[in-house]
Amino acid sequence: MKIVFFGTPLFAVPSLERLHHHAGFDVVAVVTQPDKRRGRGSERLPAPIKQVAMAYQIPVWQPRRVKKDLETLDQLRQTRADAFVVVAYGQILSQEILDMPRLGCINAHGSILPAYRGAAPIQWSLYHGEIETGVTTMLMDAGMDTGPVLLTGRTSIALLENTEDLAARLSQMSAELLVETLLQLDQGKIQPQPQNDADATYAPLIQKEDYRLDWSKVAIALHNQIRGFYPNCLTSLRGQALKVLASAPLRPEDWPALPPELQALRSQVSTLSSAQPPGSVVAIAKGHGPIVQTGEGLLLLRQVKPAGKRIQSGWDFANGSHLLAGEVLG
Repeated sequence: MKIVFFGTPLFAVPSLERLHHHAGFDVVAVVTQPDKRRGRGSERLPAPIKQVAMAYQIPVWQPRRVKKDLETLDQLRQTRADAFVVVAYGQILSQEILDMPRLGCINAHGSILPAYRGAAPIQWSLYHGEIETGVTTMLMDAGMDTGPVLLTGRTSIALLENTEDLAARLSQMSAELLVETLLQLDQGKIQPQPQNDADATYAPLIQKEDYRLDWSKVAIALHNQIRGFYPNCLTSLRGQALKVLASAPLRPEDWPALPPELQALRSQVSTLSSAQPPGSVVAIAKGHGPIVQTGEGLLLLRQVKPAGKRIQSGWDFANGSHLLAGEVLG
């Protein structure tokens, strides 16, 4: 089967590699976003998908607006591809493009559709505290993740798993599910199933204000925000910005899901008072870090990044900054 692959970030890399190495597919071209300026030197650097495609000597096309680029549209037609495969490409495809391949355009989306349609399904599923997610392959239409479902893979979400961890697992699941989807679709073994729009939820682009931590929220909500919007959640201490990269909620119902080294804190936590205002450091857990009072429940800060400094464990940060119980974040 002749495939044109559309994708940009690291999440799409396992899918491209799986299709490239599979004997049943011939990836004839890769379409990705134009190179962007990255890093301190503001050099134009290729996206992860472009780097992989170049290593495999696959032709790469980088139109600024794919649906308006006449040269790319002509190149796509000339491929006479059996399918266009789309994984986190980052541009909307026109109906003209959707109609080109024999089997249509197949998208792998990082949620169980129709839940979390949109640009950031993994982040928002964690933010909302979901305990299960997955990957859905669908036949694309003109809407935003509204096309009929082909296959779905499911997986549970661990309490301490963050966006980076979950994306790495889902990217591998996406690669396997795409192969199965394409082969079954070509053999006529899949009947596309329409989505129920009434059940749809949305995962929009994350905004700067989404990163700000409000300590009056309950502990589990703050924990889900920190891991969902990893590594960018912000608070402040002593007038300086402080990023919180990893946490652990310390509610009674959370203990069974925590690793043994954190479960060892249970006796210490049971003696702590909850009378202090939200954001207060109520204790420094030896070997772990600050324990902070929230609007309801306690939250352990496991990893932080002070402004202008390296990432540190919560324990190293507490020691290095001489953090004291009673100080207030935010």
